[in-house]
Amino acid sequence: MTQEEFINAGFTVLGTNDTENALLRFLREHYPAVVRDNEVNLQELKAALGLPIDEKVNGYGLNFVGRNVARAKYAQKTTKELRLNTALSKEFDTTQNLVLKGDNLDSLKILKSHYSSKIKCIYIDPPYNTTSDEFVYPDKFDKEEAEVLGFQNLSDDDFARMEFSFKTKKSHNGWLAFMYPRLLLARDLLSKDGVIFISIDDNEQANLKLLCDDVFGEENFVANFQIKANPRGRQSDSNVATLHDYLLCYGKNFDFVELNGIPLTEEDIEEFDQSDENGKAWRELGLRQRGSASLRSDRPEMFFPIYVNPQDLSVSLEKTNSHTIPVIPKKSTGVEGRWMWGIDKVKRENSRIYARLIKRRNEFDIFIKDYLERNDEVRTKKPKSMWAEKDVNTEAGGKLVKLLFGSAVFSYPKPIGLIKRVISLIANSDDIILDFFAGSGTTGHAVMQLNAEDGGKRKFILCQKDEQIKEDKPAYKFCLEHGLPPVISSITIERLRRAGEKIAKEIEEANTKEGLFDGDKKHVPDVGFKVFDSVEAPTLAVDETTLQIAMIANDIDAMSRIYNMIFTVGLDEPTCVPAVVVEDCIYKIGNHYYITNSDRVSKEDFAEAVKSGKVFIDGWTASLNGTLQNYKEDVKIIF
Repeated sequence: MTQEEFINAGFTVLGTNDTENALLRFLREHYPAVVRDNEVNLQELKAALGLPIDEKVNGYGLNFVGRNVARAKYAQKTTKELRLNTALSKEFDTTQNLVLKGDNLDSLKILKSHYSSKIKCIYIDPPYNTTSDEFVYPDKFDKEEAEVLGFQNLSDDDFARMEFSFKTKKSHNGWLAFMYPRLLLARDLLSKDGVIFISIDDNEQANLKLLCDDVFGEENFVANFQIKANPRGRQSDSNVATLHDYLLCYGKNFDFVELNGIPLTEEDIEEFDQSDENGKAWRELGLRQRGSASLRSDRPEMFFPIYVNPQDLSVSLEKTNSHTIPVIPKKSTGVEGRWMWGIDKVKRENSRIYARLIKRRNEFDIFIKDYLERNDEVRTKKPKSMWAEKDVNTEAGGKLVKLLFGSAVFSYPKPIGLIKRVISLIANSDDIILDFFAGSGTTGHAVMQLNAEDGGKRKFILCQKDEQIKEDKPAYKFCLEHGLPPVISSITIERLRRAGEKIAKEIEEANTKEGLFDGDKKHVPDVGFKVFDSVEAPTLAVDETTLQIAMIANDIDAMSRIYNMIFTVGLDEPTCVPAVVVEDCIYKIGNHYYITNSDRVSKEDFAEAVKSGKVFIDGWTASLNGTLQNYKEDVKIIF
């Protein structure tokens, strides 16, 4: 049956309004003067926003050939659906991890129904524009596609110019048009306190910063970390051997972003070189704010005097007869400054604050006893903008892949140490981590390893295209020798399988050591994953003989149809395994019933499902029979 037939018959149909523009609907409802005759009146829009309407100067921002096409790609409904791949899945019945094979633009759109605003951490390492691996716009773009996207009036010259910009080697336009819709979808998926990290090099770093300012808002910029990726520098570079890459970081909403501290190193611990009467280690930190933020005008409430008792160097906020400063030549009522702590915290932490005479200035300054251990908390430090540790460089990533596979099957894989640090900065023990340029699968490996180390239950979602591997690559030989299709996703999944097995084996061996109590033994984390292939969804076409609209079905199985409904409806976790009610027909999660092949379902089974919960019907396998007609008010049709 077609969507229109179900709609005309009075059914509620889901999946037909995916392309509706929420912003346009909002403007029509609340600011009708802005949208007239399906056109946006820019003057009215500026007035509604409180902007000057006689502005003559062009605004500042990023513009590139193909921007409107990229925006249309973001809004375009995907023509793909998912087919369950149990052969490649591992621990299917229990795992909460997902691997989606196929174009990540389609995968992100499929994920959006359920995972919108639910992803805490996104890490991606997108393809770069480089001299050795030149980027060519890989998304479909021809005249037919341009018309589908709504660019029917594109002239031949305009189309040729756009096509040239997309297909030219090392094209910034093509790269930006490729990234733009994917980043827009990533923004939709991030939770309000979520963060995205993007690895990038100098070729596109400046453009990516502007693009992210556009997509996420420049006010949501968190940091641009520099990563010492190559300890010796890339000798193939012209003139300068590049040591570093970048890790660009943006939040969904900066006000809600709170990065976790990172563990102290041995070098950090050595800084705590003093001890109190109880033997607790501490270091001295100045309480005075230095630099440009030290002015009274910066934070007036943080600017106040602190009085010193010269006998024991204790401090207080009130001046008394015993709290004078006779050794200071100038007549002063106290030590003034713009402090890093406010008055309330100075009162609360007074026992940790002391004064010390600065001899060269012949005056006191105020300091904090910063203890290594406080209130049984695990001490951490604020992450720095430069990461130069050995575990974050590319060599470490290559060595680990070679160890797992026995050969270098993937060029320049990201090191697991880098991704573990990224995840640790933002994701808590039960958050979801998404990587939609999964590559060798480092992100999934890092999630499993972190869970093994701290007992966390983080979950990963990886998206990787079935990109063909060139025949001269070691990965091609590996795939053939192991009976795998020679595509990148084969390496992704095999990496996850091998890494998971290694992690589980190491934990099981450690748990057999003598003297361990049950409470000291570690649990093997979730090292499984559900794999889904991207396939063409059923389509409607005109039969050339009868001139009737007919459905072109695919060969997808009943369980895959159920999972596509689960993804589309968005109420239940796609990682769940639905319970069988009627084989190949009715499945349920909680009180949600998902029905495919509805013409095989008896009246009694229909009645029981409707009575027990919400019912969703697969439109592609449904027919308007009498039984279904009787329940049109109680079911929703899913396409």
